[in-house]
Amino acid sequence: MTTTATPGQQPRTEPESLHEKPPFELFDKNTQAFVYNNQVNATQRMLDFDYVSGRATPSVAAIIHPTGSDGLSKFFFGRREILIPMYKRLERAAAEHPDVDVMINFASFRSAAASTDEALDVPQLKTIAIIAEGVPERDTKRLTIKAKRLGKVLIGPATVGGIKAGCFKIGNTGGTIENIVESKLHRPGSVGFVSKSGGLSNEEYYTIAMNTDGLYEGIAIGGDMFPGSTLLDHLLRYEQIPEVKMLVCLGELGGSGEYDIVEALEQKRITKPLVMWVTGTCSKAFKTEVQFGHAGAKVGSEAETADAKNAALRRAGAIVPDSYDDYGEKIKETYLELVEAGVITPQPEPEVPVIPMDYAKAVKEGIIRKPASFISTISDDRGEELMYGNVSISEVFERDLGLGGVLSLLWFKRLLPAYATKFIEMAIMITADHGPAVSGAHNTIVATRAGKDLVSSVVSGMLTIGPRFGGAVDGAAQMFSEAFDRGLSPQAFVDEMKRKGVNIQGIGHRVKSIHNPDMRVSIIKDYVFKHFGSSELLGYAVEVEKITTTKRNNLILNVDGAIGIAFADMLRSEMTREEADMYIQLGALNGLFVLGRSIGLMGHHLDQKRLKQGLYRHPWDDIAYMLD
Repeated sequence: MTTTATPGQQPRTEPESLHEKPPFELFDKNTQAFVYNNQVNATQRMLDFDYVSGRATPSVAAIIHPTGSDGLSKFFFGRREILIPMYKRLERAAAEHPDVDVMINFASFRSAAASTDEALDVPQLKTIAIIAEGVPERDTKRLTIKAKRLGKVLIGPATVGGIKAGCFKIGNTGGTIENIVESKLHRPGSVGFVSKSGGLSNEEYYTIAMNTDGLYEGIAIGGDMFPGSTLLDHLLRYEQIPEVKMLVCLGELGGSGEYDIVEALEQKRITKPLVMWVTGTCSKAFKTEVQFGHAGAKVGSEAETADAKNAALRRAGAIVPDSYDDYGEKIKETYLELVEAGVITPQPEPEVPVIPMDYAKAVKEGIIRKPASFISTISDDRGEELMYGNVSISEVFERDLGLGGVLSLLWFKRLLPAYATKFIEMAIMITADHGPAVSGAHNTIVATRAGKDLVSSVVSGMLTIGPRFGGAVDGAAQMFSEAFDRGLSPQAFVDEMKRKGVNIQGIGHRVKSIHNPDMRVSIIKDYVFKHFGSSELLGYAVEVEKITTTKRNNLILNVDGAIGIAFADMLRSEMTREEADMYIQLGALNGLFVLGRSIGLMGHHLDQKRLKQGLYRHPWDDIAYMLD
């Protein structure tokens, strides 16, 4: 390392390589940071700043997520997506990223002190920004003493952070990317700025941009009574930076930090032009003591008033405006004098890379539109309450629509009449189970006994649904509807199927017969003929049954056929023929069987679980169905 001295300034240390910063520079274009706590928006804003500043590498090396786990988090770096590592422990992050020397601490006020203490013990970390407000003053004092002893810099607490234009920014400093560009923070200027207030610092960055060639570096030290670093600390740093040609500072009433600046001016430790204003001159208009927004913005004596501080600064040689309204004018006058003297040479504005707008933001602002990848028209949970079609969930219960009403809304996008919703519920109840010997129940039982979970076991049974197990619901509706619509007589229909060698779906039962009828079919027929306005398809099927049973007495209308054909009658009564046929072709009727039979399959799964655990202790034990 070598040292050089600039006239009127402290000796400065030159780095031996481009990758080593002098001690008075906190950040450069290679600076990388840890973000403590998973602050997604702040991290993305830092990366957007990096991109418009022309950085080759992101300024966020990793995220410390103490309540999470190790992993990766996705962000944008310009137009491309990148993955940033996340670590649960700071210790591991430091080991994995030895070049990181900044930590931005977004911990809450309850844990900010402890996490900062931990960070100070990590040798590679040289600058730590504490964002939280409400950190106890005793903790801040202790951390400040420790940081100075270790030669490290604390920014905050209660700070938005800081920014080195075109190089590095802390968290949300400078606001959105649009404000960053408008305030010319994407490229370096000649002004070093420091204030207590984070909000006012963002405003002053714009004021500086409008009246000078822009900011070189800006720091908001935070509004607490005892900040980790002071206004003077950063002004003295700027004094050593050759690129900083003028200083701008914003103080506030309360405390004595501004008098340290007065002393430095008098001792010629600050030689660069300093434009400074202390806010809070309005406090004299109040008859009682007033505390403003910051914890430290409270006057305890006459010397702590804004007027007293401004007067002292003016006497010491600072450029102090008559009021805040003249602040920008004084900055501009000072800048133009330095340009005229040849101290500052304005540079042409570089081209600013364009940050693509986030898709979510663009949609919200209504400036783009994109076709939906998937469309659903049956339900909507985006409003104040869930909607089934055009009926709210509260109305479903107020009107007691039942399962049949919900199904009609979600399947057919309309509320069918009470007779129809009742029939839907009947169909589900009737198809709920058919004993353990059918393929669906058998598969579910086998899968359960093999140790599979409920979903896997039930799915194994559902996959057997087809023409031989449940599929006849659809098949019967389609076959009988087509024959009826073609004007075939029941006898002609039976003869045609015989010539083709095709079984009539919905006809035939292995056990039941004309002499031993299936009560489920009887229940369906009785209900349909009594309550349906039109039952022509079911009447047609009954006539077909009369013919088929003359051949063999078990060729009866079975439960699948009765449900499917009656459902077709119902649909044709409540919608156009074309729409009713569409639902039959889509497999809606077989959906009834799927829905109903899933109830029974779940029962078989639970039954096998009970049997395995020896939990059968109820009156049904003596009617167990034994399968060989």
